[in-house]
Amino acid sequence: MANIFLGIAGLSPQVITETLFALHQEGKEVDEIHIITTLPGRDAILTRLLAPGDGQYMRYLRDYGIDPESILFTADTIHVLQDAGGRPLDDITSEEENEILLKTCLTLAHRLTRKPADTVFFSIAGGRKTMSACLMTAAQMYARDHDRVYHVLVPAEFENHRDFYYPPVKPVMLELLDGRGQTILKDSSHAKVTLVPIPFLSLRHALRDRKTGAVRPPALLFRHLIRGEKPPLIIDLSDGKIIYKKTALGMMPSRLALYTFLAFQKQECRLLSASCRGCTACYLDYRQISDRQETITDFYMRLGGTKTDKGICALAKEDLRTYVSKINKDLQKAFGMQAAQLLGVATSGKKPDTSYGLAMDRERIKLLI
Repeated sequence: MANIFLGIAGLSPQVITETLFALHQEGKEVDEIHIITTLPGRDAILTRLLAPGDGQYMRYLRDYGIDPESILFTADTIHVLQDAGGRPLDDITSEEENEILLKTCLTLAHRLTRKPADTVFFSIAGGRKTMSACLMTAAQMYARDHDRVYHVLVPAEFENHRDFYYPPVKPVMLELLDGRGQTILKDSSHAKVTLVPIPFLSLRHALRDRKTGAVRPPALLFRHLIRGEKPPLIIDLSDGKIIYKKTALGMMPSRLALYTFLAFQKQECRLLSASCRGCTACYLDYRQISDRQETITDFYMRLGGTKTDKGICALAKEDLRTYVSKINKDLQKAFGMQAAQLLGVATSGKKPDTSYGLAMDRERIKLLI
């Protein structure tokens, strides 16, 4: 029989010790701590909470006389989000990354609620709002009547303060900012950490197999996942435009020729990967691009250019870098910074062996050539 704390965290691991403190103040013992986070989030937990001796989690345990062996909380119980290729996520900004987050939340919720005698405390405080939404969804799918969902409230002036992780037994003075942005001194005894129970509707009974009584795993739930349609990237050479989300960009022919060439390389890739995320198999270095100069020139001529235009038709290494920079600036200006990160020309490797390609999934690229 174990009480399991399942939470989420971004770059502010304070929420973990604040929640643990609040649970203990309510008389709720914790036997295991499992945290869902990104790669930078894991690093923050390891350096700021779990550092041997001076980590804030270790200090909390010493401060309140809690045996470190009584709670399982190690690097192994920090669950870093990973893509299909096993690469850790640095952030959660795209639809694909949020889908990975939801699947991870569902998988852990399903696993940790298997033993009837265990109790899971779902903590939706911390991280991006989408992290809270996904863990709340997981709780509604798999939590049982005796499991609980919690949020934690901390006074605004203490929230995210670099030195506040929990109210210590012996209060300390902290330099804070008041509501007007003025610096004030206040001791930590004023920091009231409130554990807020969140009511939820448990749908676990609806997920039981009628024949076996077993709760259906996340893999089956994902078959019915409702997704928004991902907008395509359309490159129309006949009209000399790039179209994304109903916005059209008329790019200079030389830049559009190179961009079209890189998109063409993406579509020609024959790897059977479900996603292009993190894959650079279609990226080409300068020598490989130079070997395919005729294809770039052909695209340029379809846009009205001639072979006498030496820049794009006899692409030099320094010119390639300039073209890539200008293409990405055009995309950012037309579609915004976030979209440009998805649509732009990406690089792999270091100079002088830099490779160039498009990171966008090839299924979303439509070439009208």
